[in-house]
Amino acid sequence: MFASELQVEHAFRPVFDLNALDPNAYGDNPALKLPVWVDEQGPLFGAENICRELRRRSGVPLNRVLMRGELPSRALANAEELTLHVMSAEVSLIMAKVAGDGHLAPPKVAPSLHNCLRYLDRELGASLAALPADRQLSFFEVSLFCVVTHLEFRDVADTSPFRQLQDFCRRFGERASAKATSYRYDAE
Repeated sequence: MFASELQVEHAFRPVFDLNALDPNAYGDNPALKLPVWVDEQGPLFGAENICRELRRRSGVPLNRVLMRGELPSRALANAEELTLHVMSAEVSLIMAKVAGDGHLAPPKVAPSLHNCLRYLDRELGASLAALPADRQLSFFEVSLFCVVTHLEFRDVADTSPFRQLQDFCRRFGERASAKATSYRYDAE
């Protein structure tokens, strides 16, 4: 979404087997993780690093594209942190499923994910209010949209009880970048 929003040319190379143990399958990431941005300088690991690079390449003024930790709001800082925690927890639950046993994830992962969703739903108004009205894009909003919609896509968690998050995703999902990058399973 960041690349689409910021009009930075890019291409996707899907990973078809999340159990792959070869770093080459993950753009040479030794952690065997996604995402990876690969360019003439080599691989760049991690969503946040990649989004910062996309912001730099776009030429859009820094104050219009906000990254995590750039504003002094405690409400926003907590929401950013918990959004990233939900992402991490979701990965743990997905990888346990991929391994064939959902019980492989530590017992507190699913409850912590749901606790965070409740908090994010309750505090969403204050978190969004902390963002400047003239922003073009924020890492928080993109991350939140992506993780909430991905939880449903991967059948990890039912997000329908979280009305504020659902409303946010409906509104944010109207963006051209959201429509152009909807989740789907890629065929080899």
